Amino acid sequence: MIKLIFLVLSFYSTFALSDDIDCTKVISTIDINYCAGVKLVSAEKIMNEYLSESKKHNSNDSELIKSIEEAQKAWGLYADAHCDSIYTMWREGTIRGVMGLNCQTKLTKARTHEIWENFLTYMDSTPPVLPEPSL
Repeated sequence: MIKLIFLVLSFYSTFALSDDIDCTKVISTIDINYCAGVKLVSAEKIMNEYLSESKKHNSNDSELIKSIEEAQKAWGLYADAHCDSIYTMWREGTIRGVMGLNCQTKLTKARTHEIWENFLTYMDSTPPVLPEPSL
């Protein structure tokens, strides 16, 4: 369901005056959903950068890379199922779209932090490969 929302938001942003939308001052449900979608896209982009860097950083361990990829696939299924349940919980109102998108954004940021913490940091005082992502 969340993917369908995102598809609608992508369609909206293609034809609407999305450059004119100030996400700090939105009022309409469509604009609120659009801005929540923008946040999700940004969070996913950052997660993919951290995921890519974690695989690059650990490229000498093919078993670990395979395990990271399997975990990411399982996480994606979990995130979709969980956020679909949030969307369903709010199905009676127009807030359901932003609630589902916010759920995806929150889980994506948490996953990014887990990737950083587990695969891009060291146990000693060596600086991390990438800076700590915000939650």
